[in-house]
Amino acid sequence: MRPAPGPWVRSVGTALPPNWVDQETLISVFREHWAREHFNVERIEELHRSVQVGGRYLALPLEEYLPLERFSERNEAFNRVSLEVGEHAVRRALDAAGMHPRDVDHLFFVTVTGIATPSLDARLTNRLGLRPDVKRTPIFGLGCVAGAAGAARASDVLRAFPDEVAVLLSVELCSLTLQREDVSIANIIASGLFGDGAAALVLSGADRPPPGAAPRVLATRSVFYRDTERIMGWDVVEGGFKVVLSAKVPALVTEHVRNDVDGFLAEHGLRRTDVRHWIAHTGGPKVLQAFESALELPPDALRRSWDSLRHTGNLSSASVLFVLSELLASGEARPGDLGLLMAMGPGFCAELVLLRW
Repeated sequence: MRPAPGPWVRSVGTALPPNWVDQETLISVFREHWAREHFNVERIEELHRSVQVGGRYLALPLEEYLPLERFSERNEAFNRVSLEVGEHAVRRALDAAGMHPRDVDHLFFVTVTGIATPSLDARLTNRLGLRPDVKRTPIFGLGCVAGAAGAARASDVLRAFPDEVAVLLSVELCSLTLQREDVSIANIIASGLFGDGAAALVLSGADRPPPGAAPRVLATRSVFYRDTERIMGWDVVEGGFKVVLSAKVPALVTEHVRNDVDGFLAEHGLRRTDVRHWIAHTGGPKVLQAFESALELPPDALRRSWDSLRHTGNLSSASVLFVLSELLASGEARPGDLGLLMAMGPGFCAELVLLRW
């Protein structure tokens, strides 16, 4: 039995908070704070510069972070700011798709940087004026992979309902998770790498084609790597989310991604050389280098991922959607082109989404 035709990728809308801070300013702030706790401040600066981030957008003005001492205060800020940037991202995505809130049948919401019940998707249903029968699916805990995973799950639903429309919203406010007292290497790297932002993806079923050229989701693949739960994630501590970030992540990418990608493509009669557009999560320089090396990618294949990393940092689940947004806006893709959207995250796991224009 052949699978139902894949849905259309109609648009991506992005939103960033207004508080952009360059990396050198952030390094000076961390240096002043951690100099009292860390014997090797030069090492902190070296780690922050090594992630190749030029600056980041923050949920709050810089001076408003210091008074946030308790998890409840940080989480309240998450819920307030996520509503603002989430609404902007969805409205921009719907406008770009030529659609209205009443057209949305499914709303998927992914995050790993804040919690609320009712979740953000419920509050956006009121704020955006979505229909009362909209089907909401909040997903927490997938981290960096959730932009790709959410796109795959929304695609799965639309194969069953080809005349419907789904929106995937990712909001990540990583700056609000920082544990200031944690001087571990993992936390120091995270404090230099991760930024804040939101992205929304609009998909429509096969029976709702867009008026212009657009890619379709041909297939998706999920891969779970056994016994890797401590590679990436959170330890939930009294102060909130304490980062778990193993130095083994690039090695896992190098070890697995080639076979995962080759096997996935081979099922559809394809090879890596058939893929023209590579849409990779901006996991950091070592992760992007691992993608390039393991997949033997041509020069500049991940140029948009590198540019996004330098401009905004790693936006966790939103990152891969930002890269997709840049590709769609460029007009570079031509009918018949193939693209592969890919991300990795806590589990440890990978998600692959095959697109055809």
